Amino acid sequence: MIFALIVVPVLGLFFGVHRYLWCRLIRDTTAPGGRARRAGTVAALALPLLALAALLAGRLGAPFVLQQVLAWPGYLWLALVLYLVLALLAGEAVRAVWLAVWPRVAPARRPEPAAIGAPDPAPPATSTSSPSSPSSPSSPSSPPTPTLLPPHTPALPPLPAPPRRLFVARAVAAGASLAAVATVGYGTATTLRGPRVKRVTVPLAKLPRAAHGFRIAVVSDIHLGPVLGRAHTRRIVDTINRTRPDLVAIVGDLVDGSVPDLGPAAEPLRALESRYGSYFVTGNHEYYSGAAQWVDHVRELGVHPLENARTELPGFDLAGINDLAGESEHAGPDYGRALGGRDTARAVVLLAHQPVTIHDTARHGVDLQLSGHTHGGQMWPVTYLAAATNPTVAGLARYGDTQLYVTRGAGAWGPPVRVGAPPDVTVVELASLRA
Repeated sequence: MIFALIVVPVLGLFFGVHRYLWCRLIRDTTAPGGRARRAGTVAALALPLLALAALLAGRLGAPFVLQQVLAWPGYLWLALVLYLVLALLAGEAVRAVWLAVWPRVAPARRPEPAAIGAPDPAPPATSTSSPSSPSSPSSPSSPPTPTLLPPHTPALPPLPAPPRRLFVARAVAAGASLAAVATVGYGTATTLRGPRVKRVTVPLAKLPRAAHGFRIAVVSDIHLGPVLGRAHTRRIVDTINRTRPDLVAIVGDLVDGSVPDLGPAAEPLRALESRYGSYFVTGNHEYYSGAAQWVDHVRELGVHPLENARTELPGFDLAGINDLAGESEHAGPDYGRALGGRDTARAVVLLAHQPVTIHDTARHGVDLQLSGHTHGGQMWPVTYLAAATNPTVAGLARYGDTQLYVTRGAGAWGPPVRVGAPPDVTVVELASLRA
């Protein structure tokens, strides 16, 4: 029942949006019964079904090759829908103003002057007759007397007015389409170019002088799947290795799929280089495809999973907790296991995928939490929704004595598009107040 209450309105909104797009892009710009309208209507029916197929293929266990075939067009169409709707909504105002001012600025259509020397058309003949009287009845045989009118130039019928509503509809549709395609093209190029490196310094009161300058390369939300594969992983690994970090922290949402399908795509993680190794905690997406298999697999790649666990490093403790999604498998976050029995005089850095755990983290006396999950919103204006549902969307913030850093992530979920939230790998440099 609850599922139906959620799914039915979402599907209604989804197809309602496509109905609006059909009206503005197809119905208002094409002739009834024409080829363009028929082709546009077919596309308006097929594209939303393709997008739904791309979203559901993995969940329904479709072959991975089919998922890849559906993913690119299906996901890119979803991104185009977002920006087409935004552009067309802006175009509604343009349409209203344009149609209102058109009669004032459109030039009057006047008839062309008659050619010089052309004969004037013959005026119509009219007849007059003297009024009849009883003494002089009118003679039926007498013809009417014609009266000649002065020569004149007859008014030509007005030329047909241009279909201004059709012109405005086509102009708005073309402008909206161009803006949407350009935005999605830019966002796709931003994603496929790979993450850029950000650097942030975080002072920790308990950090000893010997650990001053310790550098952690934080990467999250790689999202290997039917769109982003081995080449994407290689770009991220190369970016991390160029920073020469002391430690690598992979903060969840590594994959969207199973080990048999995506194991080869994750293989480049084996080449990660750092002084104290690489560590991994689960994100919510790992639980959609089987977290246990991925924990085992990343261990085989030389990455150390921290499942509600802690390890001691020179100068501080590094801990990690499972994602909140693990609670459905009785494997959710457990602060007692991750932090219990530690020396509280030592600084502790906690890896936790979702920033919403920060309030629990602060109550356990953690010095710094490193998170991802938000993608920084990934595509404007989704950034506002991300800001409304997360304590921090991106960057460094403080909650009591605990600091939180949230990376925008290195990949993308769904559409491989990022607008206003470029992907990043962040080098967090720990600073000692005693240095």
